[in-house]
Amino acid sequence: MSQYILEMRGITKTFPGVKALENVNLQVKEGEIHALCGENGAGKSTLMKVLSGVYPHGSYEGDIIFQGQVCEFKDIKQSEDLGIVIIHQELALIPYLSIAENIFLGNEQAKHGIIHWHETRIKTKELLQRVGLRESPTTPVLELGVGKQQLVEIAKALSKRVKLLILDEPTSALNETDSENLLRLILELKNQGIASIIISHKLNEIEKVADSITILRDGKTIQTLNMKEDQVTEDVIIKGMVGRDLTQRYPERTPNIGEIIFEVEGWEVRHPQQEDRKVLEDINLHIRRGEIVGIAGLMGAGRTELAMSLFGRSYGKHLKGKVMLHGKEVHLTDIAAAIRHGIAYVTEDRKQYGLVLMNDIKWNISLASLGQLSRRGVVNGKEEVLVAEDFRRKLNIKTPSILQKTVNLSGGNQQKVVLSKWIYAQPEILILDEPTRGIDVGAKYEIYSIVNQLADEGKGILFISSELPEILGMCDRIYVMSEGRITGEVKREEASQEVLMKSMTRGRG
Repeated sequence: MSQYILEMRGITKTFPGVKALENVNLQVKEGEIHALCGENGAGKSTLMKVLSGVYPHGSYEGDIIFQGQVCEFKDIKQSEDLGIVIIHQELALIPYLSIAENIFLGNEQAKHGIIHWHETRIKTKELLQRVGLRESPTTPVLELGVGKQQLVEIAKALSKRVKLLILDEPTSALNETDSENLLRLILELKNQGIASIIISHKLNEIEKVADSITILRDGKTIQTLNMKEDQVTEDVIIKGMVGRDLTQRYPERTPNIGEIIFEVEGWEVRHPQQEDRKVLEDINLHIRRGEIVGIAGLMGAGRTELAMSLFGRSYGKHLKGKVMLHGKEVHLTDIAAAIRHGIAYVTEDRKQYGLVLMNDIKWNISLASLGQLSRRGVVNGKEEVLVAEDFRRKLNIKTPSILQKTVNLSGGNQQKVVLSKWIYAQPEILILDEPTRGIDVGAKYEIYSIVNQLADEGKGILFISSELPEILGMCDRIYVMSEGRITGEVKREEASQEVLMKSMTRGRG
């Protein structure tokens, strides 16, 4: 019998105007953890969609061999019946159903068409025990954090007697503790004989758990490496991904910082549902012209809540405090007012809040600035095309056409569309919330270069990130948040991970 549980041979997949995969080969051994790496748009997710039947047999060229048998999957159900289960980056749980209902959705424990709830709950308890969750099977999923929801997804996969588990960016939305727990579980599943394919941009995590790594670039297989035998380092992986050495992760910049242009004084925000709970309290900060100001903090510190509340009060209730532009108080009562006053917000969730995915690139870029393109309420379509083409060129958005639907772009290119939208709005203050989440190292460098250029043009940048190296590499000055308060302010030259972490873990006490 073959040592491989999976072989994909000569896989080629074409979309209109784009060859997404070209003669790709992938071999996964029995019981191994196999990492799949590449830049956004390299073809990783497309390859997994071919494997799992999202793209059915006949829509691609090449062969899938699973446990020695050639497979021609017509849909996901056929691949799952054989034990191939994929967990997508955007979790597919239904928030208002219980854990048990989610785990057995479509796989109900029923006899004669009637669900056996007692058996469902018993099996759910067993599965939750395997993944290390102590919650009751009747707990609604919406009451769980993202880390626990990931574990529910894995429990759901185990209920289908999974033999090959595919995880697409499993830790991209998790904090450090939840990420460690998830990686530990994947290693435990390996000990139980379950093979895994992990797609991840977090190279340090790949080095921790992977046995082998396959690198894709521009839809082609570049190389497969044995993590132990081939002396694999992050630099080796990056060179394979981007086709060159990336000697500097962050572009060089000489700041030209001017006067204070944006100030927040005594900012207080209460929870939108629990009005007696203060989410933010006594926030004071300022941004100078041409300055990149970082906001560091652990998950739950209030960073995103701060960003959204400043952007036209799009989060929270009973907001108090002052916001000042050029020394004068402004009232940012809604998002339209924030945009009028030259404030833009690049959200951490580009798919839900940053883009209209089913519309094209051109439409998304002009969305926040239709007044610039309109006369008497009619949009000048010709000018709209010219603007979109200009941003496609300047920001290097990889697409065959600005009429391409945004949903079909890679994560890095989607982020460039969001940035294009707000740059075209000509803001003075640009709030960036996790601007490189789920983006590969090559695309990150391009985003960093764009941010630096905006600062050089005199914009004030508020840069929020969970990655401390990114904060240290990009920011001129850093505010640290903990439990809804600012607990530290550090200049770039005085900052280190240790200094920031000390303030990040300081409670209200």
